[in-house]
Amino acid sequence: MSADPARLDFEDIQHFLIARPPALAARYEFLTFRKGAAGRAWLAGLLDKVGTAAAVAAHTTLDARWVSIGFTWNGLRALGLSEDSLGTFPEEFRQGMAGRAQVLGTTGANHPDHWVGGLASGELHAIIVLFARDVAERERCRAEHARYLAQCDGVELLSSLDLEAIPPFDHAHEHFGYRDRLSQPVIEGTGVVPTPGSGQPLKAGEFFLGYPDEDGPAVGMPQPEVLSRNGSYAAYLRMEEHVGAFRDFLKQHGETPEQQELVAAKLMGRWRSGAPLVVTPDKDDPVLGADLQRSNDFAYATQDPHGYGCPLGSHIRRMNPRDTAVNMNRRKMIRRGGTYGPPLPEGAADDGVERGIAAFVGCASLVRQFEFAMNVWANDPTFHELGNERDPFLGTQDGTFDMTIPKRPIRKKIKGLPAFTTIRGGAYFFLPGIKALRYLTSLNDSQ
Repeated sequence: MSADPARLDFEDIQHFLIARPPALAARYEFLTFRKGAAGRAWLAGLLDKVGTAAAVAAHTTLDARWVSIGFTWNGLRALGLSEDSLGTFPEEFRQGMAGRAQVLGTTGANHPDHWVGGLASGELHAIIVLFARDVAERERCRAEHARYLAQCDGVELLSSLDLEAIPPFDHAHEHFGYRDRLSQPVIEGTGVVPTPGSGQPLKAGEFFLGYPDEDGPAVGMPQPEVLSRNGSYAAYLRMEEHVGAFRDFLKQHGETPEQQELVAAKLMGRWRSGAPLVVTPDKDDPVLGADLQRSNDFAYATQDPHGYGCPLGSHIRRMNPRDTAVNMNRRKMIRRGGTYGPPLPEGAADDGVERGIAAFVGCASLVRQFEFAMNVWANDPTFHELGNERDPFLGTQDGTFDMTIPKRPIRKKIKGLPAFTTIRGGAYFFLPGIKALRYLTSLNDSQ
């Protein structure tokens, strides 16, 4: 443990949530351990390949790839962690995401009964994330890990998902066409300077275990002590995007391309370029959208209190209420992930191929951060006193909820918003620090 309890231990923190590698491709592999000893041996053989925050930031990780590893609660049990230690993890993590469907609002088509890849199964024990600079490097990493798994009798691949960025690669965007990664919290101690509008750096304990958070010293950490420092919880969501249905919806509610783009912007809260509606409500401004020093510099209560620019129910206003919510510093999360599936060409009919976003939300408290966001911000129909609305993209939509677009003198209400997305899977993972990973390899089945 470092002498200063508030000083980030970059050598012991997995890179995944603190440093984003320059990767254009990735592979998520979901594993089960048929034998505890096999799981521990698998982990031991990968320890030197797990990217640390220090190594990735310095671009020193070997083989131009960055490995991250996480475990479900059942996975920690399979590795041999004692019942006493398992009992010190929070209840929501022990239940797993599939067991929290009612809290999260993942009902109907989003319910875990419909998830793919074994993600709702108690046999899901671990995830290994292989990041790569490009698809060719990802395939090399996939083949290398496949050969390694073949030597690990008792460790099996439940499912996998390949990801790659959508061209052009000058900025991140998803299949609906919206620019992504525009708003992220900054962690105190990383040396990163927040862009205007992003708020002050937050205490590391909001994201990594064992550090002071915005309320003070760390409490309620998992035991033994090695597990209570430098780890994080990560909520994983695989969300299919129904691009054809989304484009059809825009055509139904906009007679011209310009009107369709405005509807798309109202649903998101930003133009697809990334330009915020609060700043430029009537016309897109791609130059503004590309300027990271300006595209996040806005507030709701002072600039757009009634939602005439950015609707109260838009995605970004629900999922980051900024100055219209209390205790915001304790709700913020780190987002990671990327896109999977081929882009649907403009003008093409829906081809039935699954495409979407596979995302991780990193935090120190799944209840206070991720589950609050899903339960209240995404799925509470009365959020912002709207009455009968859910998040247009992340909320569970079944055709019975609306979308209000305020306008003087008469507001517009879209009745029966269709589902533009479907959650195809999810899980809660614990991403231990490097020392904790090493500790897990030392367990035995009798503990």
